[in-house]
Amino acid sequence: MDISGTDVKQVIDNVAKIENEIAKHMVGQKDLIRQVVICILSGGNILLEGVPGLGKTRLVKTLGKVLGLDFSRIQFTPDLMPADVVGTNIITKSDSEGGAFKFQPGPIFSNIVLADEINRATPKTQSALLEAMQEQTVTVGSSTYKLPQPFFVLATQNPIEMEGTYPLPEAQLDRFLFKLNVPFPSLEELMDIVTMTTGNEEKSLNKVSGSEEILFMRAVAREIPAAKPVLEFALRLVLTTHPESANTPSVTRKYIRFGSSPRGAQAIMSAARIRAILDGRYNVSFEDIKYVAYPALRHRIFLNFEGLSEGITADNVITEIIKEVEKRNI
Repeated sequence: MDISGTDVKQVIDNVAKIENEIAKHMVGQKDLIRQVVICILSGGNILLEGVPGLGKTRLVKTLGKVLGLDFSRIQFTPDLMPADVVGTNIITKSDSEGGAFKFQPGPIFSNIVLADEINRATPKTQSALLEAMQEQTVTVGSSTYKLPQPFFVLATQNPIEMEGTYPLPEAQLDRFLFKLNVPFPSLEELMDIVTMTTGNEEKSLNKVSGSEEILFMRAVAREIPAAKPVLEFALRLVLTTHPESANTPSVTRKYIRFGSSPRGAQAIMSAARIRAILDGRYNVSFEDIKYVAYPALRHRIFLNFEGLSEGITADNVITEIIKEVEKRNI
């Protein structure tokens, strides 16, 4: 499709309505809400990490109501089984046909799936999400079923150090477009949160979008072009996360064990197009790449023992990598 100024304005107006409606139930967190919207319009899955009580689940539930999409919640626990997520074949009986197998869909068959506290389930159950998150299909027995569109998994997790949690497999982490860290609120925000949730000031939410609008905005964003130098900048960021690559900076060799997969580059470019269009621009800029590099790469970079022992974070490494790549492009 060929985009026009009207298309871009429609996307900007729709996103403004979505963010304003979400803000009714979410105090502060403007940057977090913007990143969630960018990821959803990119068609990706989101991993929200933070200590309990920061509003991760509330944000996802609010999003489902505002977007007007089918919403389901899966509470991940150590005894949750894969069939509890994707569904299973059950035996049905009738007087005329006798017994027959019929597929009973699980809660994964929804537009927005809240995988609450995803790292409290065992790796076997977590792996049940892999096909759904990547191919957006579910295979049970010899049959494959398509999931409704649009489809997103929004997962919440507590830090790994918390009691009773399991680290997510690397293959599953790679299927999240963004990993977003939920910050603790400031004093003013905390006061607003307590006032809103313990009094009578909580406002009702309105549906301001739908599946057709989401798919339209996604299609418009895909038409936003990226100049070759901008694309190369994004690709160099991903390549520079690999310690075995040529001309790798010292920070990578010192602190990184494994770097990002090609999905990291795909995530950066998809999200950068959304950020560009939300800024009213018809092309992707270097600033767009740098902005989305953090949520797109922080869960795809695996630190070595030296990095972990020195308290280095993935964001620290990404900052240094961006500086190094910018120097070499000058």
